[in-house]
Amino acid sequence: MSIYETISTSIAWINGLLWGWPMIVLLLGTHLFLTLRLKFPQRHLLKALRMSVTRDEGAQGDVSQFAALVTSLAATIGTGNIVGVATAISLGGPGAVFWCWITGVLGMSTKYAEGLLAVKYRRKTSNGQMLGGPMYALETGLGWRWGAILFCVFTAIAAFGIGNMVQSNAISMLFKETYNIPTYATGLIVSLCTAMVILLGIQGIARFCTAFVPFMALLYIVGCVYILFQNAGYIGPAIRLICRSAFSPEAAGGGFVGTSIMATARFGISRGLFSNESGMGSAPIMAAAAQTKNPVRQALVSSTGTFWDTVVICALTGVVLVSSILMHGDIDYSNGAILTKMAFAKIPVVGAPLLTFGIVTFAFSTILGWSYYGEKALEYLGGKRVIQIYRLAFIMFVFIGAIVKLSLVWDFADTMNALMAIPNLLSLILLSGVIAHETNKYLKP
Repeated sequence: MSIYETISTSIAWINGLLWGWPMIVLLLGTHLFLTLRLKFPQRHLLKALRMSVTRDEGAQGDVSQFAALVTSLAATIGTGNIVGVATAISLGGPGAVFWCWITGVLGMSTKYAEGLLAVKYRRKTSNGQMLGGPMYALETGLGWRWGAILFCVFTAIAAFGIGNMVQSNAISMLFKETYNIPTYATGLIVSLCTAMVILLGIQGIARFCTAFVPFMALLYIVGCVYILFQNAGYIGPAIRLICRSAFSPEAAGGGFVGTSIMATARFGISRGLFSNESGMGSAPIMAAAAQTKNPVRQALVSSTGTFWDTVVICALTGVVLVSSILMHGDIDYSNGAILTKMAFAKIPVVGAPLLTFGIVTFAFSTILGWSYYGEKALEYLGGKRVIQIYRLAFIMFVFIGAIVKLSLVWDFADTMNALMAIPNLLSLILLSGVIAHETNKYLKP
């Protein structure tokens, strides 16, 4: 075997171990536990949505609550919403969409808890900037300095996977398949664009995301609604198939090959985590920078990110893809990227450009958001001395991701996601009493 094949096989093996039943139970169990312990914070969704577009005047922080939300959304609304959902369907069948959606509905509680702890335990630097995230909750809340270090190591590495190579790979493959543009050319252009934004720091990233994220999400949703209008007669059968095959592999039907319940749940949950990042601990790093009066207000705003990302966008994508497969028997669902491309090709004239624009803008904004997460993790470990070196390495890996094979990139990303999630989920469970106390203190029934 070549060195590349050896590395790929090793990562796939580790990934299989990490995403077994223990991880699935830990992730979904934390979502469910926090939902019950916090008395269903999802019920405050409308209040949270209003807060997300309301500025907390006089509050401390680096950016507004809305800017913090859209920047974290920029990091989550990426290829996980498009290619990630399609990959889950290709590997786990239509039932994977159900498990992906469940991680979003229940994951709102986990994202709420993460945002609360991020603000409660955040610190203010000598130059007035806010630092926060799971590493500070682990260190201050639990006294687990070692856990904080592990989380930051995994985060700094994960930024090169989920937030870097996966995204640039999706962009380069799309341009290669659609316009026959060499992957190295696309990688070079994306690397240069990344450099121009991230070298400006958090303010530059926030300005870009505030301007583009709402627009690109709305445009993508409109495209999905159009496809669903065309597939109107297959929406009901698609939803029923998604629900049935989540618990019964034999119920897949419709041209799908049945998979095991374990595989269906694994790929749905892992892609759900990849998409909304609830429980992974990345979004709280951004939430800590928000201008907010108390931890609960930012916690509510943070929870809306999972709602938009998974409950709305991923669900739309899943129904679009499954209904398109049922409607058009000529669609090959064995390859996630090709499946997505063929589904959107059903939109006359603007289908391919819409998908191209969606993937490019989603993926690029994810690269920007994760560059910030990686920097803050590295800053915790070694201070600002290494930030510029990290930025240069991050830009270089954008190019590398554009030219390597997709399977290795996805397996690497899934592995790092799991390693990040474990210490963060443990901190959420052990500090659930603090989260409940703060919720009762600031949030009236």
